[in-house]
Amino acid sequence: MRSTTGFTLIELLVVMTIIGILVSVAVPQYAAYRKRAFDTRARTDLYHVAIAEEAYFVDSEKYLSCADAACKVLPGVTALSKGVTLTMQAADNGFTGTSTHPQGTGKTFTWDSAAGGMIE
Repeated sequence: MRSTTGFTLIELLVVMTIIGILVSVAVPQYAAYRKRAFDTRARTDLYHVAIAEEAYFVDSEKYLSCADAACKVLPGVTALSKGVTLTMQAADNGFTGTSTHPQGTGKTFTWDSAAGGMIE
């Protein structure tokens, strides 16, 4: 009697087909999660810089216009997330700000202090 161990060709093909189906479902979902994560970076950076603008106003009684790395002069802002594009426009009685990330979904987040914060 001869003893053989291992898998048949059909068994291997069935397993590879199942793995292929699972991968074809998982990869697009992963890409969507990554884009939303980059959007979250942009939104969070805008929120933190807006809070820093208010802290700056408490100290100097004026708001500061800045963009990207120049916003590091605001109190508590040490750096923005990599790739985030952020601009703040100051006025006498408030400020507006926008942020986006090129690897995100393309959404631009907006903060308006006169309107009470983040504009959805």
